[in-house]
Amino acid sequence: MMKRDSFDFELSFFKDLHKRMPKDVRVVSMLAHLYTQTGQLDAGLRLDRKLARLTPEDPTVHYNLACSLSLKGRKADALKTLRTAITFGYDDYVWMCNDPDLTDLHDYGAFLKLCDELGIG
Repeated sequence: MMKRDSFDFELSFFKDLHKRMPKDVRVVSMLAHLYTQTGQLDAGLRLDRKLARLTPEDPTVHYNLACSLSLKGRKADALKTLRTAITFGYDDYVWMCNDPDLTDLHDYGAFLKLCDELGIG
């Protein structure tokens, strides 16, 4: 994760935009990403959940939500959300099974089972 200082301008810019355009998916997505990159995992998770409400069938949104849940140590919730992402069409399984944001899941039995089901090992 990058230091927060290097993102001060971007964070300020997107926070202001978010206040003015709270339902703009691009703004919410960018701000969620910035929060996560700067270690503000609770804020990133909150916005990832908001994105899932704004675009309930977007597989990438659900994938990113699963990453946030994993970073917070919420393994079961992360796995459930990954399955939702796959249901809506997420299919980059090789990345999913190696994504550093999902490191907490890499030794989680249910995740390993999912990777086996998908033919990734």
